[in-house]
Amino acid sequence: MTEANGNPNQSRPESAENTLTNRQGHPITDNQNTRTVGSRGPTTMENYHLLEKISHFDRERIPERVVHARGAGAHGVFEAYGKVGEEPVSKYTRAKLFQEAGKQTPVFVRFSTVIHGGHSPETLRDPRGFATKFYTEDGNWDLVGNNLKIFFIRDPLKFPDMVHAFKPDPLTNAQSMERFFDFVSLSPEATHMVTFIFSPWGIPANYRQMQGSGVNTYKWVNAEGDAVLVKYHWEPLGQGIKNLLQKEASEIQATEFNHATLDLYHAIERGDYPEWELCVQIMSDDEHPELDFDPLDPTKLWPVDQFPFLPVGKMTLNRNPEDYFTEVEQAAFGTGVLVDGLDFSDDKLLQGRTFSYSDTQRYRVGSNYLQLPINAPKSRVATNQSGGQMQYKVDRAPGQNPHVNYEPSSLGGLKEAPKSGKEHEPHYDAKLVRQKIERTNDFGQAGETYRSFEDWERDELISNLGSALATCRADIQERMIGYFTQADADYGRRVAEAIRQAGGDTKPQGTGADPSKADSKGHEAGPY
Repeated sequence: MTEANGNPNQSRPESAENTLTNRQGHPITDNQNTRTVGSRGPTTMENYHLLEKISHFDRERIPERVVHARGAGAHGVFEAYGKVGEEPVSKYTRAKLFQEAGKQTPVFVRFSTVIHGGHSPETLRDPRGFATKFYTEDGNWDLVGNNLKIFFIRDPLKFPDMVHAFKPDPLTNAQSMERFFDFVSLSPEATHMVTFIFSPWGIPANYRQMQGSGVNTYKWVNAEGDAVLVKYHWEPLGQGIKNLLQKEASEIQATEFNHATLDLYHAIERGDYPEWELCVQIMSDDEHPELDFDPLDPTKLWPVDQFPFLPVGKMTLNRNPEDYFTEVEQAAFGTGVLVDGLDFSDDKLLQGRTFSYSDTQRYRVGSNYLQLPINAPKSRVATNQSGGQMQYKVDRAPGQNPHVNYEPSSLGGLKEAPKSGKEHEPHYDAKLVRQKIERTNDFGQAGETYRSFEDWERDELISNLGSALATCRADIQERMIGYFTQADADYGRRVAEAIRQAGGDTKPQGTGADPSKADSKGHEAGPY
């Protein structure tokens, strides 16, 4: 088995013929780590391999989203509490939407599955997207996340490869658990997410009854320019949380593959409006050596006993879209869409997503996607940008000189806005390197999560992993069992036994699902 903190590819002999290169023919010596200022970030713009890789990845599908293709959406309202926990929210952020108790901000939410196509069953094991667009007085804020609070990887350079491994085989066009586990067995940081995905948490019962999370670490900035690290969490209120066992999901899928979309639509139609409370965890903006992991690592949970969930407001979804394509399909989100008082952390995955999301929207929907009503802010827009596919108006201010589309100008053009507070100016003093973070601890929280599950959740997790891994080659099985064992000895032992019981020692390796069942069970018929 490979070392937890080593490069899993180093132990495999390679020939010149199968050396990884980019499209320019340059050999790639590190396909695991972006180049950052110190091992913790931030990421720099001259990461040519990352930008080329992500840019090509964003353009792989036309016109369906590369990920999050299957989705449903609804309109609603966010009401601020004016506090964060019991403290004034202004202590931590100057973002206007949070400041006043009772202040309401319109929102649009798109829920989705991640890996599967636009008409795939909503019962498949997969993370669920939870993206919220706040139409604030300062412009739009997009809080883009998933139902689960962590992710598979921590470096954006690995994202296209991860999705390729989870998507269908380029030859057979069929998804394969062997491809999935081949990737994650060489990415030990994925062990925690795999533990969640193959448990009942991998199949939420519907969109209404699931949690949401921003996944990545962000910053809040106050009027003095002081910043804290934050994580965002949507917690369901009256409707609660429900997940499905695999056998229950299979039963639903046998007769209905749109159940989550219809559940959300009909609940809102009958006035049963789903509600979520937005909570934040707050941490001082430093390295926190007292923790056994890096707080910027998106594969990790922040301990709730040390960093409690602090409520800041409530969201209610109370109106269905009038047209699915116009609103849900064309809705475009981006992790870089922040308003004053909200900021980026040095989370590498967040910084990669921030480029990728808006880039893919310009490709998928068009360069003027922000002029579509579902994406346009409710506040005024005045830019010097124009042209591009499907432009239907110019973002011009009242009284602006139409001859001036640049800034600065003394001829009646647009002017810069006054600052609303002091700039947040983080300081960096580190070498520009390609390194993973020092405190990886890839297995500690996976074991904690395994032990925190109820007995029935652990049983379901082991059963699902045994069935999936039984279709994989022996070396892949061994690597995954090794990871699970490092997380928890009982966890590894039970998965190994479940693989044996599922026939992993005797099945042809790598075959995946048996495609001959329909042939053997089919009923003969004559021509007509």
